[in-house]
Amino acid sequence: MPNVQLPPKESNLFKRILKCYEQKQYKNGLKFCKMILSNPKFAEHGETLAMKGLTLNCLGKKEEAYEFVRKGLRNDVKSHVCWHVYGLLQRSDKKYDEAIKCYRNALKLDKDNLQILRDLSLLQIQMRDLEGYRETRYQLLQLRPTQRASWIGYAIAYHLLKDYDMALKLLEEFRQTQQVPPNKIDYEYSELILYQNQVMREADLFQESLEHIETYEKQICDKLLVEEIKGEMLLKLGRLKEASEVFKNLIDRNAENWCYYEGLEKALQLSEKFRELMDKFLRINFSKGCPPLFTTLKSLYYNTEKISIIQELVTNYEASLKTCDFFSPYENGEKEPPTTLLWVQYFLAQHFDKLGHYSLALDYINAAIAGTPTLIELFYMKAKIYKHIGNLKEAVKWMDEAQSLDTADRFINSKCAKYMLRANMIKEAEEMCSKFTREGTSAMENLNEMQCMWFQTECISAYQRLGRYGDALKKCHEVERHFFEITDDQFDFHTYCMRKMTLRAYVDLLRLEDILRRHAFYFKAARSAIEIYLKLYDNPLTSESKQQEINSENLSAKELKKMLSKQRRAQKKAKLEEERKHAERERQQKNQKKKRDEEEEEGSGLKEELIPEKLERIENPLEEAIKFLIPLKNLVADNIDTHLLAFEIYFRKGKFLLMLQSVKRAFAINSNNPWLHECLIKFSKSVSNHSNLPDIVSKVLSQEMQKIFVNKDLESFNEDFLRHNATSLQHLLSEALLCSVLPFTSTPIVVPGCQEDAIKLGVGKRHCTWLTSSGAKMMYFLDKSRQEKAIAIATRLDETIKDKNVKTLIKVSEALLDGSFGNCNSQYEEYRMACHNLLPFTSAFLPVVNEVDSHDVALNHTANYDVLANEI
Repeated sequence: MPNVQLPPKESNLFKRILKCYEQKQYKNGLKFCKMILSNPKFAEHGETLAMKGLTLNCLGKKEEAYEFVRKGLRNDVKSHVCWHVYGLLQRSDKKYDEAIKCYRNALKLDKDNLQILRDLSLLQIQMRDLEGYRETRYQLLQLRPTQRASWIGYAIAYHLLKDYDMALKLLEEFRQTQQVPPNKIDYEYSELILYQNQVMREADLFQESLEHIETYEKQICDKLLVEEIKGEMLLKLGRLKEASEVFKNLIDRNAENWCYYEGLEKALQLSEKFRELMDKFLRINFSKGCPPLFTTLKSLYYNTEKISIIQELVTNYEASLKTCDFFSPYENGEKEPPTTLLWVQYFLAQHFDKLGHYSLALDYINAAIAGTPTLIELFYMKAKIYKHIGNLKEAVKWMDEAQSLDTADRFINSKCAKYMLRANMIKEAEEMCSKFTREGTSAMENLNEMQCMWFQTECISAYQRLGRYGDALKKCHEVERHFFEITDDQFDFHTYCMRKMTLRAYVDLLRLEDILRRHAFYFKAARSAIEIYLKLYDNPLTSESKQQEINSENLSAKELKKMLSKQRRAQKKAKLEEERKHAERERQQKNQKKKRDEEEEEGSGLKEELIPEKLERIENPLEEAIKFLIPLKNLVADNIDTHLLAFEIYFRKGKFLLMLQSVKRAFAINSNNPWLHECLIKFSKSVSNHSNLPDIVSKVLSQEMQKIFVNKDLESFNEDFLRHNATSLQHLLSEALLCSVLPFTSTPIVVPGCQEDAIKLGVGKRHCTWLTSSGAKMMYFLDKSRQEKAIAIATRLDETIKDKNVKTLIKVSEALLDGSFGNCNSQYEEYRMACHNLLPFTSAFLPVVNEVDSHDVALNHTANYDVLANEI
């Protein structure tokens, strides 16, 4: 139907429809639509149908909305209003690419429509189409040259495209049009000057930036920032004496800002005696009782000489304070209070914990607790030491003791919950957090609403270790949704920031959003999701009845009876838990009913429910893994794990060129990485086993592999790797796993007789980390003639080995248990005893006393080795 011109009466009604839409009076808008469409002459009026659809969309009736808008567009395909409305509908569904197409079609019909151009520019900056954004802002500037937003938007486009000269010209041209007296302070004008200066600094125009800030200093509201810019520019220009004066003044103003001290250090080029200054600094802080003193000095621990000086000073303080209450036995005057010794012992516990001397650290912290058993920091530190040792059960015990001293402290509550999650005590952690969450809803759900991602990422790891992959994937997808929402939330700021002239904050926001998924929370969730999907691809989950049938075939009558009894107890417990969850769900549904009604009123459809059972039985786990991988490849390309995870996915998909791309990128980051070494062996073996590859692919693979292997066979490649890493236990373990390249399986094998130890280390209960599990998958078992040599290489604990820490030793134990070295239970027991002598407090190396304790062992000692040693 061609475009029909509405008569005055209907035209006025249509204008009222637009007004009702702008004022969110949607029901009134529908009434006016009905009044126009009820007239037989205009029953098929395209623009009215489109507006009716747009109004219905705002009321949550999405399907009807699309039906009316598409009908309106078909009836009047040459109407810019219909295309604009269709674009708005697509935008509300987050289909930004489709919305942009609709806006462009609308502009073909009305190229100078300001509203469509503004909407198009918003979507272009949202999607980071910077070239298109610049063109659109130029059109807006031509149409409205007197509006501030036109100039600012055009300048920001050039700034983001890094055309600093053009951006500065536009900003200066606009600044000259502003009639602000020199002695008057105007906030928006101040922000314009500061933004102009930011562009100068990014363009490396340091002298111009300094002159600019000095010229307009009196008209800038943020006086602190003016001084900070001066100090930074003076440093860049090499005017160190003037810079030092600026930073001294800044320190006088705010002594807590570390950036000022760093700037002063660069300006002064310090060369004073370290011992003399440190002695003075430590005495003042110990006398005052400064708990974060060690945190302040921790950055110096890269230097062994400075560590020795600090240790000598503080141990002398401790010995002297015990005998005469002075820092030195040669001092006179007023004695130190008893709390000084307490803080010295607290510092020494942190010091020796940092150095890995856990027995000494425990001695000092126990001495401090004996003297002052009511100080939270002491119990917190004791828990931290046990965590580093690898005894998570004790760590939770002492952290719980710390939080019991002050149940109103949210920080210590969160720490306690975190330690519980690392010990796989998920239910207890949820109960701990419930002290600070909203009443009437479960803590888990409330923490998800608040986007509490530290809790969710720790839950992911705990579920993963326990083999509850569906629950882990649910948390992974919840974290992914948080990041999507954060990205989507920036949309409202595109117009707001230009209107309020918060230009510096706006540019910072855009840059943050560009790299948002580089955040550690997203990387951790994405990595876990990929690992789980790979595990599910290798070992698809079977139904429970079928799994029980498989398990019962290999059991004796006594073991079968015991298993059935255990299953009955578990079923009873599961039934009670299900009843509790059902009651909780009903309560949550009542509490959320009002919220859901509001969401429907606003037109934002409910999100798809994440059901663990469906997530862990996905049809295409590799495709789901790739969805999490893509943001990592785009934003975290400097992390070798990104490319090795990509290799594991493409290896299973049989994509040889993508496998080659992944190992090449990983090789460029760290050619000596043990996991990369295993991937290279798997890649080479896989290529040699596929003789039917296209000629061009085979040629490319052959050329690129020659560059990596340097014309060596696999055995020579392994031997070189071993020689270059003879003192690294991680590399030796990897090398031992690769002593014999045999057909591999993806199912880990637990050596007979070592089931309890396997539970203790988590083998078979979770997806092993890549360093050891990839070797175990590749090697179903080692060649018997080389088994002893391989085990001897992997279990070395002599003085030449550098990385004898909890993390690495547990990796070796896992490899001995999961079948990577075949049946070696006697060698495992010898190795466990040797590790126990080396780390007597680590629960993973403690012997299982009896069968009754095995449940507690599984509950409290199963832990990811990354967790056990993540701060060593």
